[in-house]
Amino acid sequence: MEEGTFNLQLLDYVIVVVYFVGVIAHGLYVSRGHESADDYFLAGRNLPWYLIGFSLFASNMSGSSFVGLMGASYDNGIVVFNYEWTAALVLIFFALFMLPAFLRAGISTIPEFLTTRYDKRSRIAYSLFTILAIMFIDTAGALYAGGLVISNIIPGFTLWTAVAVLAAVAGVYTILGGLEAVVVTDTVQAILLCIGAGAIFWFGIDAVGGWGAMMERLSEDQTGLIKSTGDDFLPWPGILGVVLLGFYYWTLNQFVVQRTLGARDLDQGRKGALFAGLLKIPNLFLMILPGVFAILLFPGLDNPDMVFPTLAAELLPVGFRGLILTALIAAIMSSLDSALNAASTLVSVDFVKEARPEIDDDTLVRFGRGFTAIAMVVGAVYAPMIRSFENLFEYFQSVLAYVTPPIVAVFVIGIFWKRANRHGAFWTIVSGLAVGVPLFLSKEIFGTWTALGLPEPHYTYMAVLMFAFGTAMLVTVSLATEAPDYEEIAQYTFTQEIFEQDLQDVGLPWYQDFRYQSAALTAVMLGTIWFFW
Repeated sequence: MEEGTFNLQLLDYVIVVVYFVGVIAHGLYVSRGHESADDYFLAGRNLPWYLIGFSLFASNMSGSSFVGLMGASYDNGIVVFNYEWTAALVLIFFALFMLPAFLRAGISTIPEFLTTRYDKRSRIAYSLFTILAIMFIDTAGALYAGGLVISNIIPGFTLWTAVAVLAAVAGVYTILGGLEAVVVTDTVQAILLCIGAGAIFWFGIDAVGGWGAMMERLSEDQTGLIKSTGDDFLPWPGILGVVLLGFYYWTLNQFVVQRTLGARDLDQGRKGALFAGLLKIPNLFLMILPGVFAILLFPGLDNPDMVFPTLAAELLPVGFRGLILTALIAAIMSSLDSALNAASTLVSVDFVKEARPEIDDDTLVRFGRGFTAIAMVVGAVYAPMIRSFENLFEYFQSVLAYVTPPIVAVFVIGIFWKRANRHGAFWTIVSGLAVGVPLFLSKEIFGTWTALGLPEPHYTYMAVLMFAFGTAMLVTVSLATEAPDYEEIAQYTFTQEIFEQDLQDVGLPWYQDFRYQSAALTAVMLGTIWFFW
């Protein structure tokens, strides 16, 4: 069998073409209604919880899901689920403590919060980093995932050709429609994604002989969530590092968080975040277990990232293949549109508007659309270079582990510790990048670390060490320099009074109260973990 070979019929191709035409048409339709920069970049700050939740989920479930999660579970088993339930935990924390501070600040970008809490230096440093991360990690990773699969299942498509087509379509409707086009399209894409992944699970569990037969044939190592401290993929103490990576991805990454900043109000934003957390739990069945099925059905695949197309090609009957290909494209496009829109927002709000405060909304939107095109091209050119990594999932995680934990320290500690000041924040961000980037390159890319005979801690351990480094830098520099004006930063830091006020503002029946919803999500999360403990 040739890995991932589809036998596509005319109907399958029609489904894919209709989808592409539909998302571009929707971008054209939405573009007619934009009257302000807020309309374009934040959907008029009028997003309801369900659109926020679906969009958060769909943006995350792209290259690192269909392709990356299935490939990682094929290599390592159900332990990959630790990356999913920790996301739900982080989103609960975000809804309770971080989102209220962000919305009180009235920000359009996550780096903008650093101006209100610290100063412009930190904002500029973090915004530049985020723009580069969006282009080289989020955009390029999603394009590579899509290009890899499409070039292997559609005759005549090379990796470069597939990347170019995906980039062009995602770029067009994002340029036209802004965040509103993104979140509505993401909602459709999330539904398609769940249907497609659900189809693979349904046919896969039947092919392996049912749940009981699968569990009997798998080893304990393949079905456990907890691994030894020396495990190559995820040692159990490294779960703390996974949580730290989740804090960056789900609470500080403009690419993801932007839709919560466009929430209609705090309650809608909170519920959207919790809904996204709830959607992460079924990924055990939609994304991870299909990779485990492949261990039994197709042992010995050369490239783990080909697990998804192989499962789809071998398990799904004709007619489903067009649907699953559309679901794949939908997942990838969700990541692309979110990343491109986020990059254009950062450039427009954090740099263009700061440099030219008098700029009118039409011109600002044109700048945003122009940078969307630039980010699209850069990501497309870089995407094929990702194939040098062992698998896509580890590319995403290892890059973030070295550079983002000090940034997490600046935001999270800054919300809870009012003594953290502008000098501490700026030098923590700069020093974190100055230390983290060379560490990543020497250890993960060039092999210098190994050549010097140094011990090789897992990248999740490196995330914890980098967070400790960032915390120490923030505390040391802040205590060595003048204290901030506590009155100026009061509403952007945690206080019991503000927290209680946020709770009093709820005023909803218990089943609509985000506190009870948070408790219910926690129970679902813990129950799932206990089942596989």
